[in-house]
Amino acid sequence: MADKNKKAAPKKPKFSPYWIYGGIIIFFIALQIFGSSAGTENKTSPSQFFEFLKEGDIEKVEIVNNTIAKVYLTKEAESKEEHKKSKPTSIFPTTTKLPNYTFQFGDLKLFQESINTINKDLEQDKKAQVTFTQESNPWGELLFSLLPFILLIGVWIFIMRRMSSGGGGGAGGQIFNIGKSKAKLFDENSEVKTTFKDVAGLEGAKEEVQEIVDFLKNPSKYTNLGGKIPKGALLVGPPGTGKTLLAKAVAGEAKVPFFSLSGSDFVEMFVGVGASRVRDLFKQAKEKSPAIIFIDEIDAIGRARGKNAMSGSNDERENTLNQLLTEMDGFGTNTNVIVLAATNRADILDSALMRAGRFDRQIHVDLPNLTERKAIFEVHLKPLKKAEGLDIEFLSKQTPGFSGADIANLCNEAALIAARKDKKAVEKQDFLDAVDRIVGGLEKRSNLFSVEEKKTIAYHEAGHATVSWFLEHADPLVKVTIVPRGRSLGAAWYLPQEAYITRTSKFLDEICVTMGGRAAEKIIFDQISTGALSDLENVTKKAKAMVMIYGLNEKVGNITFYDPAGENGFVKPYSEKTAELIDNEIKNIVETQFQRALTLLESKKDVLKKLAERLIEREVIFKDDLEEILGKRPFTNHDSKLVIEEKTSTNEEE
Repeated sequence: MADKNKKAAPKKPKFSPYWIYGGIIIFFIALQIFGSSAGTENKTSPSQFFEFLKEGDIEKVEIVNNTIAKVYLTKEAESKEEHKKSKPTSIFPTTTKLPNYTFQFGDLKLFQESINTINKDLEQDKKAQVTFTQESNPWGELLFSLLPFILLIGVWIFIMRRMSSGGGGGAGGQIFNIGKSKAKLFDENSEVKTTFKDVAGLEGAKEEVQEIVDFLKNPSKYTNLGGKIPKGALLVGPPGTGKTLLAKAVAGEAKVPFFSLSGSDFVEMFVGVGASRVRDLFKQAKEKSPAIIFIDEIDAIGRARGKNAMSGSNDERENTLNQLLTEMDGFGTNTNVIVLAATNRADILDSALMRAGRFDRQIHVDLPNLTERKAIFEVHLKPLKKAEGLDIEFLSKQTPGFSGADIANLCNEAALIAARKDKKAVEKQDFLDAVDRIVGGLEKRSNLFSVEEKKTIAYHEAGHATVSWFLEHADPLVKVTIVPRGRSLGAAWYLPQEAYITRTSKFLDEICVTMGGRAAEKIIFDQISTGALSDLENVTKKAKAMVMIYGLNEKVGNITFYDPAGENGFVKPYSEKTAELIDNEIKNIVETQFQRALTLLESKKDVLKKLAERLIEREVIFKDDLEEILGKRPFTNHDSKLVIEEKTSTNEEE
């Protein structure tokens, strides 16, 4: 029974420093209220006072600070009926006599003359004695003198606590704990459900990080052979490819303390805070070693030093980076702390950060290929109620160039489309509609076009389709539509090959296809419209890449002006003469392919008109319609892995 009673006993409240603050405030308030007087007196008025004085009831009048009169009655007067309630009461024990009445008066000189006048008419033993005193409340004055400072300190504490987000003490000793690391700790007490099973595709990247996890679990397996545990691994890849997801899987699998934060968490408006947070982060990690630190978007602090001339040399971001470099590989570095970092801008990172000894490994997380997309679909299709017999391989073929995040969004969008149509399961067509929605944008059937506008758009898209059908290196066409989506008024959808290199002939054919819409307008209407803005942007970008980046132009030569790190700044790495040559060659490539498209469409003018009329009639036509009108495509150089569905759109720019 005793044990049960002990267990049932309520917990004592924890001590809080705010209790001390509250006690001090109450103490000062009590001094202010009770310090000026030890008792309470009855109030009276000057007119009543003079009546009491005429009757000889007043023994003494004490004038305090020339504004307040304290009235003391004689013993005989205190026994009168009218003065029985005037006896003062004392809050604290006192030996001094307390006044019976108090009141405030106006002019001191006039008040004193009135007392003297009445005293002359009274007998000697009934005259009132007048005295003068000065009273003060030192505690109250002290309180009022300290009050502004107390308010300022209180406001400052409030602001600093808000800015530091309630963090603890920092390694740099900043006041109010602003220098503490904001890293979120995952350890055996934290439930991280993500594992390597949840990371589909990325087989090579998974092997690398799994080995790092194994280093921490079984270090002797590697150190017995004289090897050293790697100090860091940098995950590099396009957005949405699963870098952060991979780090989450490491946190779920490692079973060691895992510190996670973003590069921007080091950045603060106060000088030295970033470096202090780095020190505090590594201090915590070393205390819990072996441990893993994950810094997402490390380019926020890892940008190459000395590139920003506007901020000068004493840059807070550079100080933070310098501290990170020292902690990762400096004197006294603890080898049991491994740093994982992720970025999609590895080209701008500082070379000192990228060297071996800091980030020993760079793990490239690329866009998934066909097999990896299939595995990613299998992961994201699990929670969906999908139709029986859904072909996952078909879906993976329709989504090349999609990242893992894009595929997750596609599956969710397909489920929303199916729900909008009140279906019981998500079907193949819902996924195709979702691809159209993501790549092309929201369908806008409410847009009302005039007959002339609709005809122009139809011939423009028919021009794209016809040119692509008769060029060897152009991508096969899947469908053509004049239903507006997003910013596009119409679109031609292609099925390009998954390839890692592109030849000059491929570039030129793609530019020719893109200019086919503009060429069709020129042939049919003998004028061109503003609808080809995106086409012009596309061909200019490709021609510029051919000349300036890939060295695919004979006159400019086998050189590149590609500058991913931005080291050239605002200075052109070529002369004015070369700049003029580059401009002329870019223009020459585009104009040559435009004339090529014109020539091809002039020879195919009859089928171009048939295709445009079919588009006006149906709004959307597919490969079967193209084969019916244009015949079998003469080129079949693409293999079975032609899997992308991509659009060339006509954008209206008003």
